[in-house]
Amino acid sequence: MKPKIIIHWLRRDLRWHDNMALQHAHAQNIPVLPIFIFDKNILSKLENRQDARVQFIHQTLEKMHNNLQEQGSGIRFFYAQPEDAWNQLLEQYEVTQVFFNRDYEPYARERDAKVYAFLKDNTIPVTTLKDHVIFEKNEITKDDGKPYTVFTPYSRKWKTTLNNQNFEIQGVENLKNWLHWESQPILSLEEMGFEKTDIQFPPALFNSKLISRYHETRDIPSIDGTSKLSLHLRFGTISIRECVNIALHNNETWLNELIWRDFYQMIIFQFPHSAKDSFKPQYDRVQWLNNEEEFKKWCLGQTGYPIVDAGMRELNQTGHMHNRVRMIVASFLTKHLLIDWRWGERYFAEKLLDFELASNVGGWQWAAGSGCDAAPYFRIFNPYSQTEKFDGEEKYIRKWVPEYKSQHYPSPIVDHKFARERCLRVYKEALQ
Repeated sequence: MKPKIIIHWLRRDLRWHDNMALQHAHAQNIPVLPIFIFDKNILSKLENRQDARVQFIHQTLEKMHNNLQEQGSGIRFFYAQPEDAWNQLLEQYEVTQVFFNRDYEPYARERDAKVYAFLKDNTIPVTTLKDHVIFEKNEITKDDGKPYTVFTPYSRKWKTTLNNQNFEIQGVENLKNWLHWESQPILSLEEMGFEKTDIQFPPALFNSKLISRYHETRDIPSIDGTSKLSLHLRFGTISIRECVNIALHNNETWLNELIWRDFYQMIIFQFPHSAKDSFKPQYDRVQWLNNEEEFKKWCLGQTGYPIVDAGMRELNQTGHMHNRVRMIVASFLTKHLLIDWRWGERYFAEKLLDFELASNVGGWQWAAGSGCDAAPYFRIFNPYSQTEKFDGEEKYIRKWVPEYKSQHYPSPIVDHKFARERCLRVYKEALQ
């Protein structure tokens, strides 16, 4: 006779604490089996076999699994396409219900729709919960019910709505009393064709003192002035509700950054075409130069613009780039070099530890001028003035570009004045 269980499908919610789907699954008073699927559809597309994000997911799950094993339980792991994993589960268990937290990106929605249909065909109820964001889908709309496409009015409505609600942060109860027992070991990285890296992951710790000064320090790349929590928000190793609760008591500027995250998740849900095409279609008429040699120099941090090169080298070596510098390097690629924002978005997608499609696409389209609430096309960051303003003592530059001001440092790949005038001309022609 098959064991009767409920399944909690772990995805971008890699924690036991304040996990909405897990809490609702637990409330059913039937043993809960947590599962994780290393999705071959996603992993097969990763060209780098030393992808640090896979390592981060793996080591996080290993800790979660070990924690359960100490209490006589565990996570069931699969390295498979999702439909194959679910077929195996139904062969082994009598699954009475399935719970998971919602995802808003195009592939995830397509995958989840197939799983939902499969489970429905097998008469298994599915409950999905909101966990990754504070407000989702159509929860924050204009008075006419249409989605916002400009951040400032969205954020005002977001804050008003939050003030009219109470959200509770859920604890985690004794796991061994209700999790279905599984003794299966976690798959190794090598079994899935990946290798460990030397990249260091920031801890999932709230630094209240830093967050309280976030508005003063966040734009200075040479200091430790940002929360370093984006990786953990990306994979759900911390709760967005806990972050918002801390922001409400410490710093409105940091709260606004968390609202931007909700905003971009809403945009990609409402306008999924923006993942690949310009939100403003007329910007796809821009005649990009797409010079492959110049793109390669940008990737390697060899443009001759020190602040740009420092950012790219930080990214290549650590999987992280300071947010102010992200804007500078994105503006440089799209406007100084006239390279399609999608090229840069894809490179960031390969390298960033905290890569999240909605925010990455949103940030790149903001820089290119093609997004829903973007910098106007004639706003072209001057790398020199940006350096003077945010790295005046050149500490950040010298850390990542040690040969700066030596004969070994390359000349600028393009003249700033020439590039600016060329960009304005090309954009203007496209938008006539």
